[in-house]
Amino acid sequence: MRRCSAKCWYWVCVSLATVLPTPVWANAGVPAGYRTVADEHGVPASILYAVALAESGTVVDPSRSVRPWPWTLNVSGQGRFFPSRRAALEALRSELAAGRESVDIGLMQINWRYHKTRLASPTRALDPYHNLRVAAEILRACYQRREDWWEAVGCYHAPSNTRRAARYQQRVRRHWQRVAASTTGKALT
Repeated sequence: MRRCSAKCWYWVCVSLATVLPTPVWANAGVPAGYRTVADEHGVPASILYAVALAESGTVVDPSRSVRPWPWTLNVSGQGRFFPSRRAALEALRSELAAGRESVDIGLMQINWRYHKTRLASPTRALDPYHNLRVAAEILRACYQRREDWWEAVGCYHAPSNTRRAARYQQRVRRHWQRVAASTTGKALT
């Protein structure tokens, strides 16, 4: 079997990025993959995408486009962006084997310690669509308890810490405003 070079992986990742996330500031709005998963779970697509941008957004190409990155891990507060799913999976397995279970995983930075049953396995946790679906389930459950989407966003990040939840809501809201503005051409407040 032939191994993919670094240049090959770059193009694979760029291709994946065109299927799932698109540039935040472009007039494309919310990418189709996010809209599909949001519709499946009754979650506003713009909020799901804004959460992804807050969780794993990074500059991914020479044009300085910011997109959620599927091969992201956060261990002990250190965000790490990997060039491939394989590299992220190897790092995730290494962290778990070392007994570190508080690892945020993937596009939506879902915590293994709290959601390992939903995530199912390290491999599934890094599947972009599975990761999105688990996040949409968590957001929807938060909404059912809070009955407000911005409260649900805060709950997604810090369900029992209102101060951290409020800071996170503000961060996500800034991304949401950019997404909404790229769709409508107007800034929202």
